[in-house]
Amino acid sequence: MGKGEFSIRRRKKGKLSLPVPVPAVGNGEPLTPAKATKKKVGGARLWMRFDRGGQSELNEWDKNAIIKRAAIPARDLRILGPIFSHSSSILAREKAMVVNLEFIRAIITAEEVLLLDPLRQEVLLFVDQLRQQLPHKSLSKVDGTNAEQDNEGHFPNSGRWLPVPEAVEGLQAELPFEFQVLEIALEVVCTFLDSSVADLERDAYPVLDELAMNVSTKNLEQVRSLKSNLTRLLARVQKVRDEIEHLLDDNEDMAQLYLTRKWIQNQQTETLLGTSVSNSLVSAAPNLRRLNSVRSRSGSLVSNHFNYYDVEDLEMLLEAYFMQLEGTRNKILSVREYIDDTEDYVNIQLDNQRNELIQLQLTLTIASFAVAVETLVAGWFGMNIPCTLNHKHGVFWPFVLCLTVGCIMLFLVILGYARWKKLLGS
Repeated sequence: MGKGEFSIRRRKKGKLSLPVPVPAVGNGEPLTPAKATKKKVGGARLWMRFDRGGQSELNEWDKNAIIKRAAIPARDLRILGPIFSHSSSILAREKAMVVNLEFIRAIITAEEVLLLDPLRQEVLLFVDQLRQQLPHKSLSKVDGTNAEQDNEGHFPNSGRWLPVPEAVEGLQAELPFEFQVLEIALEVVCTFLDSSVADLERDAYPVLDELAMNVSTKNLEQVRSLKSNLTRLLARVQKVRDEIEHLLDDNEDMAQLYLTRKWIQNQQTETLLGTSVSNSLVSAAPNLRRLNSVRSRSGSLVSNHFNYYDVEDLEMLLEAYFMQLEGTRNKILSVREYIDDTEDYVNIQLDNQRNELIQLQLTLTIASFAVAVETLVAGWFGMNIPCTLNHKHGVFWPFVLCLTVGCIMLFLVILGYARWKKLLGS
């Protein structure tokens, strides 16, 4: 069976490749060999493998296969599981880097990238960027540098010693493979978060302005939903930012992320020790001191040209995206501050309306008291008790007029007293 750009490999009972239509990525070529419609057997999950040359393939691997291939502990795979899907972490291991940033969950080594769930809609952008930005060459940077030195007989994997200055000169020209992948991952995540914040800003300001003009249940519900989305987005940005800040604060952790450098150091040390052991097979005992001296010389030679705490390249890379995330976080805080200001303005409006209602209620209470006095007098005269005023003509209307004027004067006096005490506005 021919092997295209993507291929499915089964570890049980031969190979199987079934075409399933999925969205196209990269240069428009569809990811056809995905067995997404079948249930995976034995806990196997879909992984995409990228090598240094930019070549990729789809595989179904279980946990044991990933642990053996990447040399990582089993607990790191739990970090890449669905429970920690919204957490952010960059972990350094002896031969791999475990990256869990938003929707990107990958295991990066010095030679390849293992990407989990590559057919998700969000991850397709990361896959596309990997295919575009990774060098499409069959030789890696280390192999290319060593090939240039092959004429001098300095290639570490060929059983001959490789002088460190010439070997590492090409490596210092550009970032190592693992940092190229990490940079692409941070770029995709930061761009995604920044676009999410831009969408939030575009939707937030019109809703808040509408709420400031018209306080209604509908507008309040929209602002509540907006504030919830903003809080969740701020937490996601904060997690990525805190993880980068944690790495920047610890040079030891950053040094552990230099996988290519550790790989070259191990290759050079093993090559030197292998050569020394083969030369000392004839007389092993007399040459023990020589072997120890060779081992110490090899360690000092490697350390001279590979400073373990030389993390300037990674530090500059992380600082750039840390500043970008800091800017994104400041945008979210600006939106939240605008929401708080709008809420304060709405509360002031509601308090003002509440005060107006209280003043109106107090005015009506004073008027009701004045009318109650007149009603009380009318009730007195309505009793069935003999009175001399009932037999006098022309007394009714003057009495009613005087009583009404007296009640109005009582209302004005109490109203003036309330204003004097500043219980009512002017």
